[in-house]
Amino acid sequence: MVASIYPRQITRFAGALALAATCAVTLLAGCSKPVEKAEDIRPVRAIRLAADNVDVVAEFAGDVRARIESRLGFRVGGKIVARKVDVGTVVKRGQILMQLDPRDLQLAQAQSNAGLKAAESNRDLARAELRRYQELRDKNFVSQAVLDGKETAFKAAQASYEQAAAGYQNQSNQAGYTTLVSDVDGVVTSIDAEVGQVVAAGAPVVRVADLGEKEIVIGIPEDKVNTLRQITDVRVRIWANPNGIIPGKIREISPIADPATRTFTAKVSIPTAPADVKLGMTAYVTFAAKTPNAMIKVPLTALFQEKAGTAVWVVENGTVRLVPVRVAGPAGNDILIAAGVSPGQTIVTAGVNLLKPGQKVSILGDDPVAKAEAKALAQADASTAPSQTAQAASVDLMNVAGAAAGNAQ
Repeated sequence: MVASIYPRQITRFAGALALAATCAVTLLAGCSKPVEKAEDIRPVRAIRLAADNVDVVAEFAGDVRARIESRLGFRVGGKIVARKVDVGTVVKRGQILMQLDPRDLQLAQAQSNAGLKAAESNRDLARAELRRYQELRDKNFVSQAVLDGKETAFKAAQASYEQAAAGYQNQSNQAGYTTLVSDVDGVVTSIDAEVGQVVAAGAPVVRVADLGEKEIVIGIPEDKVNTLRQITDVRVRIWANPNGIIPGKIREISPIADPATRTFTAKVSIPTAPADVKLGMTAYVTFAAKTPNAMIKVPLTALFQEKAGTAVWVVENGTVRLVPVRVAGPAGNDILIAAGVSPGQTIVTAGVNLLKPGQKVSILGDDPVAKAEAKALAQADASTAPSQTAQAASVDLMNVAGAAAGNAQ
């Protein structure tokens, strides 16, 4: 009898607990307010624009070269029979570099010498005859016409002698051209012909770099040529000695771009280069100057790329607006803006890819407006907290009632 009463009591207790839980859910649901959808306000970082004369810094890598590098060749053609230098050989002015086979030119010189002696003999004979006929003319033994003929013959012999003398001198010079000598104190940078090779007159066979003034050869992008051309503060540092700064000066900028690299070749002279600066070393050329006009500088992260071009997000009255801008160029890690925005405006510098036109934003930092918006968001979150707590409590009661009913069965 007692055993049959307990199951009924447990069943009634579970039913009463379930009814109480249902009433509690209904009561809490009736007391809670409907949850309002929070407005999407995205936090961003922003800066206020200002115009100033900023530093334009650009650095390009290049190599050390001699300002004067001669491509030497023989003034006559022939076969190379001797090479006296190698690449890297330091040579003095007048030092022999290469030699040609001189036999043909020596024979030509001997031929010219023989022709000169024959012309000299003919000239002397014509002079002697002219003197004898002048004496005969003085005694009126010959006519003036005969004397005029002897004078003409002497002049022709004299001209032939001068022609033969010039030819002999030319052949003597040609024979001397078989020896190629350096015309400067320098270093051999290239050998373009070897022993046994037959070369034409004027063909380059040896390159000799003058050890005097050195320069740095770099390539400048086409969008920076006009800007860097006006900069006078040029500094050079060698990769092997990065702490040593050498003053430089732009000596030459190519008027046309290189067809392969599409850059303009520039030569920066370094007249005060120390002796440890060797040809072929890696060097860095730095251009530093302030812009002539005040310009606006923004971080690179502030730029937003779209199909129409480059733009920035301008913050106005708590919302953002996309404004196209024209970029003037880099300034270190920042970007110079040429047009599109003005000093005093506020632009977004972080989170530009997550914004849309007209979206409300809150600026992170010490801005009072941002603090007020953050406080309002906190209050809105606090107002929705009770309703969420009530819903959690009702769910817990329902779980308890369900568990009791399961135990009763």
